[in-house]
Amino acid sequence: MLFHVRMDVAIPHGLDPAERDRLVTTEQAKALDLQRSGVWPHLWRIVGKYSNISVFDVSSSDELHDILSSLPLYPFMTIDVTPLAQHPSDLAAQP
Repeated sequence: MLFHVRMDVAIPHGLDPAERDRLVTTEQAKALDLQRSGVWPHLWRIVGKYSNISVFDVSSSDELHDILSSLPLYPFMTIDVTPLAQHPSDLAAQP
């Protein structure tokens, strides 16, 4: 199942800088691992924001929830999820 996911990150200004650096480094490593595994095939930055638009390819909404909630920056994210289905006019859907 494909999901379009927007993640907006708002790390509190008062967070210890060392903790912030640790969270960001750990988040990046986790994102790279998920991309290498094929679960997170697309990741785009939204220009001018600490936000991204991503596509996840997972077996269920429960799996997606588990992945998103395991991200180190999850406590500081606002997340919007949209399930995707193939459009009949998509070139890939043509015989």
